[in-house]
Amino acid sequence: MQPSWPDSDPAIHAVPATPMPPTIRPATQNDSPAIWRILEPTIRAGETYPLPRDMPRDSALAYWHAPTHEVFVAEENTEILGTYYIRPNQSGGGAHIANCGYMTAPQATGRGIARAMCHHSLQHAREKNYRAIQFNFVVATNTRAIALWHSCGFQTLTRLPAAFHHPTAGYVDALVMFQIL
Repeated sequence: MQPSWPDSDPAIHAVPATPMPPTIRPATQNDSPAIWRILEPTIRAGETYPLPRDMPRDSALAYWHAPTHEVFVAEENTEILGTYYIRPNQSGGGAHIANCGYMTAPQATGRGIARAMCHHSLQHAREKNYRAIQFNFVVATNTRAIALWHSCGFQTLTRLPAAFHHPTAGYVDALVMFQIL
């Protein structure tokens, strides 16, 4: 019988697996049920997007898939865990600045899905010759998102006092954030 030494156990020397980044791809019509499963809890909570909390499914999907939006999904093992859109922030002379909206499935929070979508959107914006990305309305109580956007290179340009009516915190500020590409 071989003695078992602590350092002979392969599990001790195993390198923890690095999670694979999600696959991010353009959304298709077939993704609508999964996108709704992501949009609905965020809209119903009313804490991060200035959308009506009772917004119907069809209206929410029409908003997310607006004609000016390019919509993407983030998936792992064929499960859609996040979605984002990118669009020109303004038309005409302001069309060289992009705007994005991101949502992550509740069960995927903290797994790097939003970070992966942000990095993808930055690269996609560069490929589409946008010169910057502007977030027009980041609710100040959404501190996880603000920290993420700062870590991805966004700067807070201004604070809009009491611009958002949060369902539990009352009137809170919203931020305008910006990154030059």
